[in-house]
Amino acid sequence: MADQLTIPWTGGTYVDHHFPVPHLHEAVATVRRRAHALLADWGLAADTLEDALLVVSELITNAVLHALPPAVLRLRWSETEECGTLHIAVTDGGPAPRDPGSAEETEPDEHGRGLCIVTALSARHGTHPGHGGVVTRWAEMPVG
Repeated sequence: MADQLTIPWTGGTYVDHHFPVPHLHEAVATVRRRAHALLADWGLAADTLEDALLVVSELITNAVLHALPPAVLRLRWSETEECGTLHIAVTDGGPAPRDPGSAEETEPDEHGRGLCIVTALSARHGTHPGHGGVVTRWAEMPVG
């Protein structure tokens, strides 16, 4: 079950939502639908919502295909008087062992574009390594 928390702070407010991502290929579509419902409920404009869903899809796909479980999606919308920011983060168990002869190696033109998409659609993005091999990949998008 998803958790959501609304917290006031001196600069404004933020809403924080996170839920686990099943380590299955089908999970990407399921998580995308859940994120769509949540972001629409938060009142994001249609174009911002679609861009955010692409970023969510890319980060989730990366976790499901290339990382060890468990994976968790976190969406945070922070808002001040001036603007808002959507923070998208996926934390996973770190890199999975590579399979020799995998599709990424045999068909490089068909894979590896996720980071380019995240870069194009986000204002900032990055990676934070954590304890025990855990990795968080994140992106921030302005919400205006």
